[in-house]
Amino acid sequence: SLLFHMTQTEVCPPSCTCKSLGEMEGLCVDCSSRKLTQVPSLPIDTKRLYLQNNSLTSVPPGTLDNLSRLEEVKLFDNPWNCDCHILYLKLWLEDVSAPSLANIRCATPAPVRMKPLRQLTGNELGICKRLLPTKCLEFFWRDLILIAGVIITLILVAWALKFSRKLVCQLSL
Repeated sequence: SLLFHMTQTEVCPPSCTCKSLGEMEGLCVDCSSRKLTQVPSLPIDTKRLYLQNNSLTSVPPGTLDNLSRLEEVKLFDNPWNCDCHILYLKLWLEDVSAPSLANIRCATPAPVRMKPLRQLTGNELGICKRLLPTKCLEFFWRDLILIAGVIITLILVAWALKFSRKLVCQLSL
């Protein structure tokens, strides 16, 4: 499994062209204008990444996390879907390559069409708010179970005290 992972991340993706930037300098990976609908598995020593002019709509969380040597990334001219799932890409670019974030524009949904990704606010990433109630429900059930546990414990303790008093009274008589 490790061997497969190593070869997978060190090989140039078939849909791209890779060029060495010199000994120990890393790779320039050009995947531009290839009609890609998803980011391919990239070599770990990618230093420059060109993904512009494709059909990318989103990037799954974690996809770009192992590219620690990346210095330049181009992602413009893609039909980005700026719903809650674009948040990973937005935050990743804010950390890694703020200039390239400026060139990315949303294609969908309609209210944010043509708006730069870096200008999107939490309100515009509307679906994010809809994802919250499930978390709240999880906490609600956990808390309800904890409260029920505490109440049952208190009832048992009270019952045990009452029973022990009766026992003490009977012994003293």
